[in-house]
Amino acid sequence: MMQAKKQSISYLSCFLLLFFSVITINAQESYNYLFGDPLPDAPELAYRGDYNVGVKTIKLINKNQLNILEIKEGVAPIYDRPITIEVWYPAILPEGSKEIESYTQVLGRNGTKNRPLVPFTFNGRALRDAKITDSKEKYPLIILSHGYVGSRLLFTYLSENLASKGYVVVSIDHTDSTYKDAANFTSTLVNRSLDQLFVLNEIARLSESSNNFLFNRVDTNNTGLVGYSMGGYGGLNTCGAGYSDKALAFYKSATGGNIALDNRVMKSEDYENFTDDRIKAFVALAPWGMANEVWGAEGLAGLKTPTFFVSGSEDDISKYENGVKAIYEGVVNSDRYLLTYINARHNVAPNPPTQETMAPGLDINEYLRYADSVWDMRRINNVNQHFITAFFGIHLKNKDLHSYLDLDLDSNTGNWKGFKPRTSIGMELRHATPQN
Repeated sequence: MMQAKKQSISYLSCFLLLFFSVITINAQESYNYLFGDPLPDAPELAYRGDYNVGVKTIKLINKNQLNILEIKEGVAPIYDRPITIEVWYPAILPEGSKEIESYTQVLGRNGTKNRPLVPFTFNGRALRDAKITDSKEKYPLIILSHGYVGSRLLFTYLSENLASKGYVVVSIDHTDSTYKDAANFTSTLVNRSLDQLFVLNEIARLSESSNNFLFNRVDTNNTGLVGYSMGGYGGLNTCGAGYSDKALAFYKSATGGNIALDNRVMKSEDYENFTDDRIKAFVALAPWGMANEVWGAEGLAGLKTPTFFVSGSEDDISKYENGVKAIYEGVVNSDRYLLTYINARHNVAPNPPTQETMAPGLDINEYLRYADSVWDMRRINNVNQHFITAFFGIHLKNKDLHSYLDLDLDSNTGNWKGFKPRTSIGMELRHATPQN
């Protein structure tokens, strides 16, 4: 009898062990981490908002632009410049549908022999071509501008997250500057700010067209701009920082005197007329140019737009002390912040690396486009979501979120609001107010 009882208990133990093992496995399988999802240590504002998210691709044409790459005998021809954008927006999710989108990206840079174009896919939380919400609300606009090289899909963790919080988010494929079509750097230098302003104007136009899904749904007079690396370079100029005389001399030399930036340098009498007051806030992620003398004190003083800078303390592309931090210190007429990831390098903005970027024998730079050698990119993504949500919430939605930004300089004090215990570490946040 005792033996039978022991055997029954043994069978019961095995059954319970198997039962809970199956539950554990099913629980693990049921949670599929996608780019931008909150990690267990994600700060408070990193979590998605109340809206479902739709996504669409739109192809635009910027007519009558200078084709800098086709200069012949000192003359640049005119061409119609193609621009592709991806748009995320608050959407209606039909019953039974899943908020999952498979995005296609490519490895490689302009098909060079040792880095051929190789497509790969990754999933995000949005529904392709979903209907925009029925609300009569106009959503603030946020424009995303990638680096050289990059793509409009470089920050899906951020674009989807912001759209879920009630923004229309537009990310640009900058022609001549993407993984698919990277060309001479001169095109990026000349066109970056011009592309940003063109896209802002096009979204304003589409929002006034009764035939477009954005009709009467976007408040372009209430716009935020996010620029990473060369996107930050362009964004600084778009928001008020005029290019230096040295930069102008270089542009003229590189383009045979055919530049489109004559009115975007500080010495231009017309420059102030080219700043756009529809842009109410700017996020500059590792902006390029200071270490290359693109900016001077006078030019940086022209930036008056509230700005949130993000940088790695070991940035080896845009630099830190004489790069991003110097820009932060130089934009004396802007209410600005500087979030620093200690020991991170340049990649403080992209999605995390995928399995394709880790393939054996692949050029290491494919991986290093998306990864940092110290920081987990998913952690950086969550922290970016948190602070950018607070910053745009303040300036584009008039929310009282200042307490999430009014923090100790050193995160290691453990007093950063919104961060779980023992998770605010390895960062600094500076804040300076305008001198005028």
